[in-house]
Amino acid sequence: MEHRFERLMYATRWIMAPIYLGLSLCLLALGIKFFQEVLHILPIIFSMKEVDLILVVLSLIDIALVGGLIVMVMFSGYENFVSRLDLHGNEDKLGWLGKMDSNSLKNKVAAAIVAISSIHLLKVFMNAESISNDKIMWYLLLHITFVMSAFAMGFLDKLLREKGPVSKP
Repeated sequence: MEHRFERLMYATRWIMAPIYLGLSLCLLALGIKFFQEVLHILPIIFSMKEVDLILVVLSLIDIALVGGLIVMVMFSGYENFVSRLDLHGNEDKLGWLGKMDSNSLKNKVAAAIVAISSIHLLKVFMNAESISNDKIMWYLLLHITFVMSAFAMGFLDKLLREKGPVSKP
């Protein structure tokens, strides 16, 4: 009975597979939004102010960073929690596949969130004349919170690695 229960419980990891597949739909949505934005600026590119163009480019970079984050979570999450990807002989295989554990994924996600937040903050500063000071302060505090959280997670991960694996009693 215990053996069957454990096998059933282990098999439930496959519930995550459709969730990771669903992330690919989010990636598709981001791709559509990216090219919609590009097509939107092409006809007016010569009449745009430089600042406006930079803001659009920062938005496109933001979309690309979120897309990369989705790819990381989708593939490494699938490999860590569901099943190994069988890509033997595929020359396009991503170099980090199979090498990223849940802790490194967590740190990479935190770093990506800081990068995304940095781009948002840069967009706020470039558009500062139309944003109230208290709102800018909140953006800055939120960004600092992301930075400190990412730093703390990385520091704790380093401490745990130096300490070595914890043995069971």
